[in-house]
Amino acid sequence: MSRDISSDEFREALHSLRVWDVPLPGFEAGEAPDEPVGLFREWFVQAVGAGQPEPHTMSLATVDAEGRPDVRTLMLHDADERGWHFASHATSTKGVQLAGQPAAALGFYWPSVGRQVRVRGRVGACGPRESRADLAVRSRGALAAALTGRQSEVLGSREELVRASAAAWERAGAEPDAPAPTWTRYVLAADEVEFFQGDAARRHVRLRYRRDPAGGWTRELLWP
Repeated sequence: MSRDISSDEFREALHSLRVWDVPLPGFEAGEAPDEPVGLFREWFVQAVGAGQPEPHTMSLATVDAEGRPDVRTLMLHDADERGWHFASHATSTKGVQLAGQPAAALGFYWPSVGRQVRVRGRVGACGPRESRADLAVRSRGALAAALTGRQSEVLGSREELVRASAAAWERAGAEPDAPAPTWTRYVLAADEVEFFQGDAARRHVRLRYRRDPAGGWTRELLWP
């Protein structure tokens, strides 16, 4: 059973928290590679090595038809020369928003190493073959969730979800290559990527990559 939390109790808990109370790695921005994906991969592997829980989770920000921002947490599926990959149903809220306005942003936060990565660009949908392949390499649970479908629709009751999920799990076990037609792999092609290294003395390092007209990258430091 939930209980009421007073404002004083909430604020006491909030203000008791501290950040970066562990040794943080350094970051020499002048030694960073010429393109951001290589640095992202390096930082990602270092976050994994530091024991960061679920470093592949990220925030995805989109806008709706009225220009209102929206954000949610989902998983990274890959990062390569094409961009940052993720997947969802094309009929979900995020899928509908991306179809109407492909500009989007990603945010990663790895507190174990005091690092953030921010990515901005345009999102494109991959074709059916690549989207199907994305689902094929995931777990039975992921396939069952995709087969359950109806993401972001209004749910009549918890029991309705339980029944649909049970049927989807059964099908996923019996038919591991079952198609989920609306499941779509997306790629965010970045035009701006920022790397933030926290510093206990608040002399944070911020390195921004910006896509230049020739297709290369311009690097610049930012004030923290």
